[in-house]
Amino acid sequence: MQALPASEATFNFLISNSLPMLYKLYQLLIALPIIFVATVLTALVTIIGGIFNAHFWGYHPGRIWSKVVCRVLLLPIHVEGRENIDRKQSYVFVANHQGPMDIFLIYGYLGRNFKWMMKKALRRMPLVGYACYKARHIFVDKSGPKAIKETIEHARCTLQGGTSLVVFPEGSRSFTGHMGLFRKGAFQLADELQLPVVPITIDGSFDVLTRMAGFNFVHHHPMRLVIHKPIFPKESSAEEIRRTMDESYRVIMASLPEKYQGYVKNEDQ
Repeated sequence: MQALPASEATFNFLISNSLPMLYKLYQLLIALPIIFVATVLTALVTIIGGIFNAHFWGYHPGRIWSKVVCRVLLLPIHVEGRENIDRKQSYVFVANHQGPMDIFLIYGYLGRNFKWMMKKALRRMPLVGYACYKARHIFVDKSGPKAIKETIEHARCTLQGGTSLVVFPEGSRSFTGHMGLFRKGAFQLADELQLPVVPITIDGSFDVLTRMAGFNFVHHHPMRLVIHKPIFPKESSAEEIRRTMDESYRVIMASLPEKYQGYVKNEDQ
């Protein structure tokens, strides 16, 4: 193979090293201010709208906000499998949790009105936490058996009302991009109400923004959302819960790239 001329090699080196720096400057000077303003406006609209109709205003402002964030960050998005879901059917959506960008990917591109199950600690986020409360998202309280029971009852009422639910069964973001263990809470809910579970594979989110302490720049990388076929209940039993959970885990992992295949222990679980 013929070597590149020194001048061309130098030019390619400068381009490959300058583009990431330009992207970081773009994030600081343009993207971050736009995202900040969009976040504040979305929270305010959700809070006010939630007073009148939490079903509508608890979803659509967040959906638009999520798309704005992804587009402002210039992130390529690819969605597969929307044809697998019926708009008239309630589902329990379960997804792997690669990182913070998962929220924007699902909220913006799932194409289905739903409520989140999220950590109670997120309720304390300034403005955004209150907006989530007014949107009627479900905060998971693990402070004791009574609190856990109330959380499950809240989720049950949400599903019985015809709304779908999105859950990260790992309960924590990945440190490596790999999948950790699944907890059975979401699958128990689906079993109790005899609702189908829809596995969702999130790919690329970890490459865009890894789980690290402090402020981190976004890396330009495609993200992919794969909506798999629903797993319909066959009966109500502990064995059925395990079957659905294992099948969801297998299906989600099968659509991940090779570098993220396999279980890796998550110390936060």
